[in-house]
Amino acid sequence: MTTNKDDLKNNQIDTDAIEDAKIDGEEEVTENSSSAKGRKKSRKERKADEELIALKEKNEALNDKYLRLFSDFDNFRKRTIKERIELSSTASKDLITDLLPVIDDFERALSSLEDNNPAHEGINLIYNKIVKTLKQKGLEEIEAQGQAFDTDYHEALTNIPAPSDDLKGKVLDVVQKGYTLGGKVIRFARVVVGS
Repeated sequence: MTTNKDDLKNNQIDTDAIEDAKIDGEEEVTENSSSAKGRKKSRKERKADEELIALKEKNEALNDKYLRLFSDFDNFRKRTIKERIELSSTASKDLITDLLPVIDDFERALSSLEDNNPAHEGINLIYNKIVKTLKQKGLEEIEAQGQAFDTDYHEALTNIPAPSDDLKGKVLDVVQKGYTLGGKVIRFARVVVGS
């Protein structure tokens, strides 16, 4: 019977070894599965991080595009307003420039009529209304008589000898008045300059 006891002991040792091996194997499987889960989790995290980075880049690109479009629209709006102002001033400039010969004719008519003539007073009233209306629109006469000759405002028709040294380089006579509209010359004053 001793053999049976020894066999039983050996069998029990073998059974214990098998159970230990099973437990070790399960732990390895559990460790392997948990590390695989860890890998899966880290893959998910990496994928989420990549998506987050992609979304941030897309957000930045859209924000940049929005700012550019907003800036372009603002520039378009400012340019349109400026063009409207220039168009209205240009339209009035053309009309006022066309009216300047009429004003010249009124001035010649007033200078040719005598002061006691009844037509003089009527022409003077009409002339003053036109000049007042044009001044409200920004028309200003260029002062030329006795001023130093300035090519920015004057057009010299001729030079004549100056009667005195202090009149050299100055406007001696105004042949045709000059005008500015909104600070810009629309007609130069035609003058005679002393030399």
